[in-house]
This record gives sequence, structure tokens and C-alpha cells, in this order.
Amino acid sequence: MFDTLTDRFEGIFARLRSRGRMGEPEIDEVLREIRLALLEADVNFRVVKDLLARIKQRCLEADLSKSLTPAQQVIKIVHAELIGTLGGQTLKITFADKPPTVVLLAGLQGSGKTTACAKLARWFKQQGRNPILVGADLQRPAAVDQLRTLGGQVGVPVFSEPTDPVAVAAAGVEEARDKGRDVCIVDTAGRLAIDIEMMEQVRQISGAVRPHYTFLVVDAMTGQDAVGVAEAFHEALQLDGVILSKLDGDARGGAALSVKEVTGRPIAFASVGEKVADFEQFHPDRMADRILGMGDVLTLIEKVEQQYDREVAAKAEQAFLEGEFTLDDFLEQMQQVRKMGPLQNIIGMMPGIPKEVKNADIGEKELGRIEAIIRSMTPEERSHPDLVNGSRRARIANGSGTSISEVNLLLKQFKDVSKMMKRFGGAAKGGKGKRRMPALPNLQELNLK
Repeated sequence: MFDTLTDRFEGIFARLRSRGRMGEPEIDEVLREIRLALLEADVNFRVVKDLLARIKQRCLEADLSKSLTPAQQVIKIVHAELIGTLGGQTLKITFADKPPTVVLLAGLQGSGKTTACAKLARWFKQQGRNPILVGADLQRPAAVDQLRTLGGQVGVPVFSEPTDPVAVAAAGVEEARDKGRDVCIVDTAGRLAIDIEMMEQVRQISGAVRPHYTFLVVDAMTGQDAVGVAEAFHEALQLDGVILSKLDGDARGGAALSVKEVTGRPIAFASVGEKVADFEQFHPDRMADRILGMGDVLTLIEKVEQQYDREVAAKAEQAFLEGEFTLDDFLEQMQQVRKMGPLQNIIGMMPGIPKEVKNADIGEKELGRIEAIIRSMTPEERSHPDLVNGSRRARIANGSGTSISEVNLLLKQFKDVSKMMKRFGGAAKGGKGKRRMPALPNLQELNLK
């Protein structure tokens, strides 16, 4: 996510830290580099122009020539202005006094709109709400079937009828009211391109259901094209916000950095993976941190709280304190990490991670390879890895479809981790009863290539 832009900013700031005091010529030079980085990231040129003007004005007002740490001052200013460009404040969802709260989703075909409906329904469930999905996309074949499948995955009912989209949407709101559902999410039809018929239909649906929130789903990977789509829909519907889909595949960041400035509508949510759990409320300050390579610890903590199994965590903590961390414990911890979403996204949330680790190809294949090796061992071997001699390593490699060198590497890394566990476990025991949660598996040690 935003890898290209983050790399550019890290390079700019690394060079900036080597400078002494800065005057206006030096500020202009830094701004030229930032301008090029933003344009290469497909950020709208008007947004780039306005952002740089604000940064320069604040730098001159701060009088960096008299500052002992100009680099820190510039980074602080850029960070603050990025937050403003991304929307400033997180959109706060308020609920209708008389349920249901109606949420209308619009967007082009292929933008991920139907999937976003289910992800949003799951998010509302996590907030303690009782949502229902309404399939008013009667134009695309199997759209309603797709919504029913996704609704089943998140445990949310789906209402639809093979009639008229406007009538279905209105009936869906009534169904929500009758069934005591306090949130009603309406999926609408899209097209491959904006046309008059589509806009008229979604306007009629909006008029029939009178939504409390109208969100446009746009594909983040389309860059400035996403901004043009947002402008067109905003003119027709008066959007309340934007949901960025496929943000995990957007290495540039042009859409995220342009939408709010151009449309005046905030980014409300972001889809950061293919799974229904890969969905986040959009926080401008946290996203600015990610773009500048500062990590996103708060979102990481939230993911851990939502996805991490407390019983597994307690078991690992006990093993940590006793210094008896086994390969079974390691496997359970790794599975917990996998539940939190794409591994590269998790790495990107961690501050201070080296560039080579962020760019490493640590994906499902590598994690699957580790799991295959461990599962090819006997229970006794998992508890006592020292028993794994040469012949056993050959058997494990054959059983897991890996090589002996990969088995050797995993065992060596686990041995190093075990030593560390015992050392810290002993310290924790003697530390006046203080208990510490074990760290997540070391991501640098997960790549068996």
C-alpha cells in the first residue's frame, strides 16, 4: 500500500536530515522533489499545487533558517498537511433516531461495490448493530446471488425481489423496519462507464429510500480516473463519503490523496484485501503515518484485538513465561497473524521496519510452506525439535514438499527464538510478577526462500 510514494518520501527525508539550516532556496529544492514524487504517484495536479503551496507557506512562517532541526520541522509540516489533504478528521457515523439507518452504495461495475456492501455490513456488526443487505442490482447477472453468498459469510440476511430496482430498494427498507434491523445497506447497479440511465436509476433509488449515508465505491488502483468518477457521482447524488476498494494493491496513492481535495467528500472506509475482514475505517492521520513510513500502530492494535484469539494468546503467554515455547505454539501464533489480513499490510503498519523487509515477498506461499513443514512433524518432534536428526529431516522435507535446507532453516530460526523466549521468560518470572504478552512471530524469520 503506497509503497512507491513511501519509498520516495523516505529518500527525500533521509537527504533532508543531512542538511544544516534551511532557507527558501533549500525549501524550494525539497518541494520540487516532493512535487515529483506526488505526480509520479498519480496525485491530481491541482491537489499537488495546493498542497505544496501550503507546505511552503508553513515552512516560511516557521522560519527554518533559525531552526536547529529543520528536517524535523519540514517532516512535521508535511505530515500535518497530508492529514488535511486526506480529510483531516475520521468520518464519524451517527445512527438514525428511528431505525433503520439507511446506507446507499453506488459505483461503477468492477469497483468492488457488492463486496464492499458485505464488508460494511460486517463492520456494522462489530459496532453492535443488526444490519440487513438489500440487493437492488438487478442488472448484472448473479449480482444478488453474489450478495447472498457474501451475506452468508458475514452472517447478515439479504433481501431482494426480481422486480424493479427502485421498488426492491424501498421494500428492503420496509423489510429492515419490520424485522427490527437497525442498519439497511442498499447495493445498486453499476456500469462499465458513467451513463445517463445508470445515474437516473440510482437517483430514483436514493429518492425512494432517502439514505442517511450515500457512499461511492471507487477502485483505488485507477488513480486519477477514480477522482473523475467521484466528481460525476457527487454531482448526481451528493455523496457523504467514499469507500476506496483495492487499496492494498495501490502502490502509488493517487486516488486516496486526491478524492477529498477534489470532491470535498471524505474517505469513509478502505478495503485492504480480498477477505471480508480486510476492511477498515479510514483515519487520515494514520494513513499519513503510513505514507511517510511511520507505521500505523493503532490500526495494528485494533486488528490484534479483533482477530487474536485470547485463549491462544494466554497459552502462548504461559509458554513464554515458562520458557517452553514449542513448534505447535509457533504454528498457532502464525495462524493468528494470518487471520489479521495480508501480511505485507501488517508489516506496513509496523514502525521502523527496514525497507528490505517491507519489500520482501513474504506471502501466503511462504507461510503455507512453514505450516507444511511443521505439520509434517510428529507431535513429539514438534515438542522436542532436537530429536529431528538427518533422516527425520529428509522425511519431513518429503512430506511437506520442501527441501532439507528449508527444514534446517526453520529449525535453526526456531532454536534462536526459543533461546530468546527462555531468556525473557526467566526475566519475567523474576520481575515482581509482571506478565508480558509475547511478540508476534518475527516477520523477518518467516521467509524461507
